[in-house]
Amino acid sequence: MTKQEFVDRVASKGNISRREAGDAVDTVLETITDVLKGGGEINFTGFGKFSTQFRKERQGVNPRNPSQKVTIPAATVPKFSAGSSLKQAVKSGGGGGGGMGGGGY
Repeated sequence: MTKQEFVDRVASKGNISRREAGDAVDTVLETITDVLKGGGEINFTGFGKFSTQFRKERQGVNPRNPSQKVTIPAATVPKFSAGSSLKQAVKSGGGGGGGMGGGGY
């Protein structure tokens, strides 16, 4: 699903204009980004938690030359942990890995 398709669905479900839905989606995404940039976290009970995680410097392998070792620098990365209600909804949806949330949880 693209962002525009998502906005269209929000407009339809919320019975609001596409413009209002687009503004709302943009505002939510910007707010999540701002909170994570500041080192904070956002918890939507049952849905999931957006947070950041610090990854230490580590050794990796060059995929083009597997015998060559490379150093992957330390970085702070965004993280999403699915909540119990979201996990249950996806599990009982019977989608078989397609659509939104195709595995990894």
